[in-house]
Parts: sequence; structure tokens; C-alpha cells
Amino acid sequence: MANRPTPLDPDGTRLPIKIDTATNGEFAPIALPPSIQAAVREAHGAATANARRLGVQRRAFLTSACGAATTLLALNQAHAASGSTGGRFDLPEVAALDTQVAQAALAKREFIFDVQGHHVNPTGAWVGKLRPDQRPLKSLPNAACDPPGAEGEVLGYLRCFNADNFVKDVFLDSDTDMMVLSFVPAAYDRQPLTLEEAVATKALVKALDGTDRLLLHCPVNPNVPDGLAPMEAAASAHRIAAWKTYTQYGPQGPASGFWLDDEAHGIPFVEKARSLGVPMIAVHKGIPFAKEGYQYSTCADVGRVARRYPDVTFLIYHAGYDPDVTEGPYNPDNTGGIDVLVRSLADNGIKPGGNVYAELGSTWRFLMLRDPTQAAHAIGKLLLAVGEDRLLWGTDSVWYGSPQDQIQAFRAFQISEELRARHGYPELTPALKAKVFGLNALKAYKVDQPGFLRKAEDDTVTRLRRAYQESPDPAFETYGPKTRREFLAFKRLHG
Repeated sequence: MANRPTPLDPDGTRLPIKIDTATNGEFAPIALPPSIQAAVREAHGAATANARRLGVQRRAFLTSACGAATTLLALNQAHAASGSTGGRFDLPEVAALDTQVAQAALAKREFIFDVQGHHVNPTGAWVGKLRPDQRPLKSLPNAACDPPGAEGEVLGYLRCFNADNFVKDVFLDSDTDMMVLSFVPAAYDRQPLTLEEAVATKALVKALDGTDRLLLHCPVNPNVPDGLAPMEAAASAHRIAAWKTYTQYGPQGPASGFWLDDEAHGIPFVEKARSLGVPMIAVHKGIPFAKEGYQYSTCADVGRVARRYPDVTFLIYHAGYDPDVTEGPYNPDNTGGIDVLVRSLADNGIKPGGNVYAELGSTWRFLMLRDPTQAAHAIGKLLLAVGEDRLLWGTDSVWYGSPQDQIQAFRAFQISEELRARHGYPELTPALKAKVFGLNALKAYKVDQPGFLRKAEDDTVTRLRRAYQESPDPAFETYGPKTRREFLAFKRLHG
């Protein structure tokens, strides 16, 4: 792992639960409501006071479990003040000052398999396709690391986003044990990370001790000329875990998207996946790119294609969530958001435990900060629709920096008794959360669970993590766009 000459944020200016407007680059940043801005101020003030009471430096306090607990408690206070009480972070107030209490609620106790991770290759072919005046990701926080490079190397800062930093954010600064490296919507020749480059990152991690902690998607654009051509070569050259596609991506923009069950693009894609012996389709659904072609972002086709192909597993990334749709109790008349997935499954007889999984990347991160009532409805509806064995943990990191804060927040989250009684949502028990955090993904991706767990118990990553925890130095930074200008600049990269 790359050594850092100076500590990150030595004065403790950043909170461990990263409360900001960062997105994964697939939707425009949305301003934080006043109540959440107040929570940030409250958390900063409480962190200073609590560090003083415990007699430790502010940075040391914030990197402890008490620092995370303090921030989550400030969010609880803000949510309650705004009337959003359908869910909460179930933490005793004393967790802000008692390390043992905070660790009991927030420390690692599950196997965590994140099925949606990202990073970019800072020296890939995509860089050569930039205009001379383009400085991709320059406005994002991590670009401030500005490592020394060759004289005149104007894009040298991109090395801040390399594989070493990816490994630090994911495997050292979070409790993540395993991850799927996925891809963004882009033309094949403009991917910020190609399949071959992802293979190199996988090799970097595996070389640490031979443990397969990274699995790979293969990006597929079925609706472009020869869009299925990369599949055969990828399957023969690499161990592909699943095929990743975006139904709202098209050669002429979102309006030229496709349905998973249309005869021109979707069906040939699914048939090809089956014929290659990798019947796993990971599809982005929800988080619409534009008003044009909005229908292709919805899950209306999921139940139909799942019924037609019961031998194919469909992984619904983002679970159909739309940031512009308020998640409440299930409403079959909704034309956007998670309700469309729920209805599509019900209308086509796809029951809990069937061949459809829902994934939480970006969905959980957005809702955990802003509205615990919506978060409770979203998770509750998904658990009823797909079942507790079919909900997958994903974080969309590293766009949101290290996924540790998302992990800690989900560990502490609970749906209110009122919503559970009224809508039949399950209690989020430790056993259920353990399934979501990783056990479900191990089964979905057909990982040799006993073998992997046995090997990972004391491999190099585990030993590095133990040593690192003696003096952790998390960045507490997000890397995705935080303003509309950053979002538009980021979007232009994909072509």
C-alpha cells in the first residue's frame, strides 16, 4: 500500500459520517436540507466538546467509534426535529463518550461483501480522448493530494485515484471483506476503467496473499453496434462474475435506451449471457439520467424478464430508486422509484427468494443522511418484495470515499415499531443485517463461502488491516461530484 508522508486531516476538520452532497456521478447533487446542515454544525460542536471531556485530540476522537456515534446521534436529533421518525440510528446517548458502548453498536461483527465498487485508471486510454483543456476530477477533493510527477504533467493528480488508494479506502479504512468492481455507463472506448485495467486491480489485491477479494463485472452495451461482441472475449479471458448493463444508456442518449425483454437488444443479451455460462445480469435501475427515456430507468421490465428466464439471476442495482421520488408505503400506481420494482415482481409472480436481487448502492447513502423515514420504507418494501435472502449490500464507493460510514450507519439503523406494525416490515435484527451485509452476496455470486472465510481469516489483507488499526488515518473524504458544475464536467467524460 502507498505510504503517506503526512497524516490526513490532522486537525480533525472532517466528520467520520460524511454528510455532504456528493453523488456517484449518475445524478446531479441535491442540496442538503436546513435540518441536515444544522446536524453538521451540531456534530462538529459535539465532537469538540466530547474530545475535550475525554482528554484526547479532536482528530483522535473523530477516528474512534465515539466520533461516528456522535455524528449519528446528531443526525438522529436533526431528523426528529424535522419530524422524520420512521427510522433512526439505534444508539444510546452514552455511545458518544463511552468507547466500549460505541464499539458494541458500530464495530465489525459481520462478513461484508460490497457488490458495487468503482475506481478509475489514471493512465488509461480514456485519458488520451480528453480535450486539451479538460481536467477530469480536478475539482474533486482527492485531487488536492497532487502527487509529484514529471515536469509538465498536467494530469498527474489523477494518480490520487489509483488502485493503491482504492485498496486503502476499501480494505483498510472500512470493514469491507470483499467487493465487486463494477463500471460506469460509457462507450466502450471511454470507460474510465476498462475490463483489462480492472483485472490488473484484481491482481493487485490477489497478489497480497492469493485471496480473491475482488470479483469483476464486464460492461455490456447491448444497443450499440456489435454491443455483445466483448462478452465472448471477456468470458474466455477472464473470470467474469456478472454482466453489468445500463438500460437507459444508448448511442443517442437515454431516449435510445432499451428494455431487458425487448427482442432487438435485451433478449439477445440475456441469451448470450446464458450461452456463455454466466447467467448473472447486473442492471442499473433507477437514478435516471434524464427525463428523456425515463421509462428505461424504471424496473417495469424486471419482472417480465425474470419470469421469462427463471434460470437467470437478475441483480437490480440501486433497486430502482429515484432521488426525485419520495419513498413511502407501497403504492402500485407510482410510475417511478422502488414501487415500480415491487409491482413488476408482483405482477409477474416473482416471489421473495426468487431470481431477482435488489442492491442498495447510492440508495442507502442518499437516504441514510437525509430522511430515515424514506430509508425505512425503502428497505422495508424491498425486504417484503425480494425477501431477506435477496437484498444486497452495495455502496458505490469510492465515489463516496471509504464505505465505512455507510456500514456503521446501517449497523445502527432500525425501522420504527410504528412502521413495522403498520406495514409489516421486519425488524432489522443482527442476523438479518448479516445477510444483507454479505451472506446474500456470497450465495448470489456463488463464492465458496467456507473456503473463502477460512483463507481470509489470516491472509495478508487481514494482517495489514490489524496493523493499520494501530494507527488508522482515514481521509473522511468523498470523491464524487458535489455541485452541478462538477456533475456536468464528470458526465461529459463518459461520452
